[in-house]
Amino acid sequence: MSLRKLTSNNLHLAAMAGLVILILISQANAAGATLSDGWIRRLPGDLPAAGYFTLHNGGNKSVALTGADSPSCGMLMLHKSENMGGMEHMSDVSRVDVAPGETVKFAPGGYHLMCMMPAPALKPGGRASVTLIFTDGTRLQSQFAVRDASGK
Repeated sequence: MSLRKLTSNNLHLAAMAGLVILILISQANAAGATLSDGWIRRLPGDLPAAGYFTLHNGGNKSVALTGADSPSCGMLMLHKSENMGGMEHMSDVSRVDVAPGETVKFAPGGYHLMCMMPAPALKPGGRASVTLIFTDGTRLQSQFAVRDASGK
């Protein structure tokens, strides 16, 4: 075997190993993120539903939540409710940053998921699959309990 061929093989192996390491590092960025207490408030009729959960970053780098997806929603968006001058105001949010060790609660009156065009199968007592999407491409999937308008 020639030295040239051996060197070429080693370069290919090194390039492949480097690619694997980069993929693992990018997946590890949001790997410290965990989701708990996920639930969806289903309102009557065709009204939008809202999703709530707790997001914790147990990793050593900041993570940024940039989206969500669910087959139970025609569109699922990040939103935030705020009281501004005595008026409730809701707005789209493009990202939610979570520092290492930090916990962000998505709860009524604050951050939440807005489920537009909820599927008819989204009924209290059921469950819905929700996937959180982070800037590094990491996806975190969970089953959310579906509750009624009162949160029960």
